[in-house]
Amino acid sequence: MIRLPRSTFTLIAVLLAASGAIRIGFGVGEAMARAPEATDAAAAPMECPAPPLAVAQALSEREARLADRETAFDERLAALDLAEAAIETRLEELAKAEADLDRMVTLSDGAAEQDLTRLVAVYEAMKPVDSARLLAAMPVEFAAGFLGRMRPESAALALAGMEPDTAFAITALIAGRNALAPTE
Repeated sequence: MIRLPRSTFTLIAVLLAASGAIRIGFGVGEAMARAPEATDAAAAPMECPAPPLAVAQALSEREARLADRETAFDERLAALDLAEAAIETRLEELAKAEADLDRMVTLSDGAAEQDLTRLVAVYEAMKPVDSARLLAAMPVEFAAGFLGRMRPESAALALAGMEPDTAFAITALIAGRNALAPTE
């Protein structure tokens, strides 16, 4: 085997590279001569040929469909805005009606409570025999409600003036009405 000095391989590599560079360089000058000048390219924009009729028609149809969809979307948004405004108005009306109803219930409850308090005071002011006779004539649940509100002394005198069965029924009802109430 013959050994060539390293410089020989280097020389061959340099010559091959120079040969490739020369071949590439020959086409560059010609290409540059054919290229339009940069000032001409910047001054005149390139024009695209008109698209085929079918493509233009398809694009026009698509644009029309998109415009229709956009119009429908805008109409839906407007309808939703109107519905939202109507709902807001209705909610305000309902809130006002609820406040009015609460006020009326409070007034009614207050008036009913005043009436009951006044009736209890009337039964307490009566003679025990008379209040016992009137309470015994009432349904047991109704009489128990009055006796439960009366002062204990007045209620005791009224119960003492009743028949024992009626007095027992009223007493049992008063004693058992809170038996099922939660204790905790």
